[in-house]
Amino acid sequence: MIVGIGVDVVDLARFERALSRTPALKPRLFTEAESAGKPLRSLAGRFAAKEALIKALGESTGVQWHNMQVVADDHGNPSIELSGAALTLANDRGVTRVHLSMSHDAGISIAYVVIESEVGEK
Repeated sequence: MIVGIGVDVVDLARFERALSRTPALKPRLFTEAESAGKPLRSLAGRFAAKEALIKALGESTGVQWHNMQVVADDHGNPSIELSGAALTLANDRGVTRVHLSMSHDAGISIAYVVIESEVGEK
């Protein structure tokens, strides 16, 4: 059963200005594994994914950016690994699966998150 849906869009030019203006922002938003060697559009997509997850969960109380790590499998398919407060929120809502889709084109990155629980769970 779907228990939450979130979507977020990031303007690449605006995101690039923010990262340039505030160099400490990148390590605050992303783990080293998430950001190492990634182009701007990929970072923006990962940021959008984290924002979309928060929207799908319905709140972000206590969640830190590193509690949500965007990873890819051997085929490049993205997913989100949760820890800390993000994992606690997901568990409190009975989340059993998190689906993530990301894309970028024409100066924007977008991410879409769907969270599910087993029928009968919270």
